[in-house]
Amino acid sequence: MLEYTLDAMLIRELCGPADKNIHYLEEKLKADIIVRGNQLKVKVAPEDEPLIKQCLEQIFQLLKIGESLSPRRLRYIIQQCEINQTDEQENISRYFKDKVVIAGSKRRITPRTKNQHQYIKAMKDHPLVLAIGPAGTGKTYLAIAVAIDFLMSKKVERIILVRPAVEAGEKLGFLPGDLVQKVNPYLRPLYDALYDILTPQQTEDFIDRGLIEVAPIAFMRGRTLNRSFIILDEGQNTTIDQMKMFLTRMGNDSRVVATGDITQIDLPSKQQSGLIHAERILSSIKNVKVVTFSQIDVVRHELVQQIIEAYESNESRNS
Repeated sequence: MLEYTLDAMLIRELCGPADKNIHYLEEKLKADIIVRGNQLKVKVAPEDEPLIKQCLEQIFQLLKIGESLSPRRLRYIIQQCEINQTDEQENISRYFKDKVVIAGSKRRITPRTKNQHQYIKAMKDHPLVLAIGPAGTGKTYLAIAVAIDFLMSKKVERIILVRPAVEAGEKLGFLPGDLVQKVNPYLRPLYDALYDILTPQQTEDFIDRGLIEVAPIAFMRGRTLNRSFIILDEGQNTTIDQMKMFLTRMGNDSRVVATGDITQIDLPSKQQSGLIHAERILSSIKNVKVVTFSQIDVVRHELVQQIIEAYESNESRNS
């Protein structure tokens, strides 16, 4: 049995509303957890004690720096300990300290995984970052958060958000409206992220003033973008030529981030993804950083992680 004496506030945060966190830990760790006053007792099989001790100590460290708990965050800590990506000397909580603080606002975007922490650091330190991984890992959202921070703190003069319109040929032609109206549905996820980090009013004001531009990748041809933070979303759906064109738009004092999920490529089967090609030929360049996410970094509903794992397992069996 593991026994701990904790501060009353830590106990309260550990338990969560209606002991939600305790119930989650009991289910995932297959342990009986008893809380009486400031005493915490954990009944567990002897062979499982090292893992559970490590998980609890990581959780305590997180609470001590004032971070809150949730089933999603607890799931990540357990998974990190299970796959031995951390040891007893490493403190997972340090990855949650490096927040993106949006200048001029009270918004603070906190990384939720080790890879998210490294991604934020990469975007601050490198002019070109390629972020590759499954849906729900925060690739686009965190890039937009860092871009807004750069804009608000005057490190760049504008943000350019770009997305390929995969069906920019015949199918798109059947949609009503002019070209901008036709491609707008493809750009909607970028607006959603903007509206979540800024207010809708701020977003529209920044767009009207030309501080934020949201456009399909075809609109990038022939431009040179200085002092800009340029983000390509869904980069796996660019061709090699499109990716080359996009990356060479980078001007002086600019940041470029290209994100994508290489398991969800919608290009015709004979066309190679520009994102995969770029990772292969650019990763050895000094000022280029490649950040790779996995299903452990999924920060959406827990079921999303399980869906990704199921698809990967099915593909492995069929390959």
